Amino acid sequence: MENELPFQPILTVDKGEQVAGMWITPFVPGVGYFKLLAKKKENGKCEWVHFIQRVDGTKDSFHRGEVETENDLEKVTETINKVLAQIFGENIKLENGEPEIYSLDGEKLGNSTVH
Repeated sequence: MENELPFQPILTVDKGEQVAGMWITPFVPGVGYFKLLAKKKENGKCEWVHFIQRVDGTKDSFHRGEVETENDLEKVTETINKVLAQIFGENIKLENGEPEIYSLDGEKLGNSTVH
């Protein structure tokens, strides 16, 4: 198939958008890592996706949303952290991480946050 990507993107950053942040938990035995990725769109709103990355690298359990401003992302991380603490204890919470950014053809681009 023509134009098929060599991987499935979690969150695409289009022209005029920028990475707003990435958060990750410590490793959770039997689960993997919980991650949250967010981008700031041209209109100022932020789109986010929360998911689990398993030990084998597969990703599942996707939850997506949009908030009005970057400041509202803090409310999203706080809410997720409350639920994680209830299930796994206070040591499992989202913390700042470095996003893995790739071009559409699969080339790793480093940590540039602006497209």
